[in-house]
Amino acid sequence: MLSLRNKRIWVAGHQGLVGQALARALPATGASVLTVPRSELDLRNQQATRHWLQQHNPDMVIVAAATVGGIGDNQVRPADFLYDNLMIEANIIHEAAQLGVEKLLFLGSSCIYPREAAQPIAPAALLSGPLEPTNEAYALAKIAGVRLVQSYARQYGCRFITAMPCNLYGPGDRFDLARSHVIPALILKMHQARLRQQAQLELWGTGQPLREFLYVDDLAAACLRLLQIYEGDAPVNIGSSLEISIAALAKQVAVTVGYQGAISFNPAHPDGTPRKILDSTVMRGLGWQPSVPLGQGLALTYEWFCNHQAEARLVA
Repeated sequence: MLSLRNKRIWVAGHQGLVGQALARALPATGASVLTVPRSELDLRNQQATRHWLQQHNPDMVIVAAATVGGIGDNQVRPADFLYDNLMIEANIIHEAAQLGVEKLLFLGSSCIYPREAAQPIAPAALLSGPLEPTNEAYALAKIAGVRLVQSYARQYGCRFITAMPCNLYGPGDRFDLARSHVIPALILKMHQARLRQQAQLELWGTGQPLREFLYVDDLAAACLRLLQIYEGDAPVNIGSSLEISIAALAKQVAVTVGYQGAISFNPAHPDGTPRKILDSTVMRGLGWQPSVPLGQGLALTYEWFCNHQAEARLVA
């Protein structure tokens, strides 16, 4: 097992949901966390990224930086999602290889897999069929990142690995009705509906799609496990192995938030992929298990939201 003690680990994207969780988890391993605010370093700029890496010389790198968003945001800004993520990952991965970092972990997304992939989805399903159209640009960028990591490992012997998490949520998320993923968007909508005493709340889609959710601190623990012991070429799926319909999730969020009005769905808006649950057999075999069930995770996330609304990247 590779010890992380005294390692200087750069968490690229430390201000995001995943990056914050990684920055919380790493000190317990004895590692030092290196960060740089997005306002001080544009990771789309190769020269600036090279200069920062050379100046700070990390032992390891975790690539959690990305332009992310929900279905609506992906549909409105496909060029941003494709360009930003291609540039960010290419710059970090290439310059980390040039610098000779000891190990790099690239975080992808479950959306890299085909829309109609067999369930649960195994890493071998990658590039075996058409992608979900509503987030194709983001998925293409993440697929390129996976292949880039694999290519540097094969051509140059870099200890570069990749992980594919399922849908994530938790403290530090973006609460934005236009750009959030499903759980923070539901929390914000229902929180506002409760305050306004709305009798009814309409949500996008049919409510029928099935999704798998993982509390972000559980993901952080899995990532540290991968840094310590995984050396494989294939992406490693990280999921809770439990799925829930969007309609059932909405009811659970309503209970968490205390919203008692009626919930309806508008099928004129897209659902996205009908079902998406990952085969996380490899991750389980490495000794990792999720520890935060959905109900507890939702409560912790809503508590954080209520206590940090001024800093919650909140947009109503």
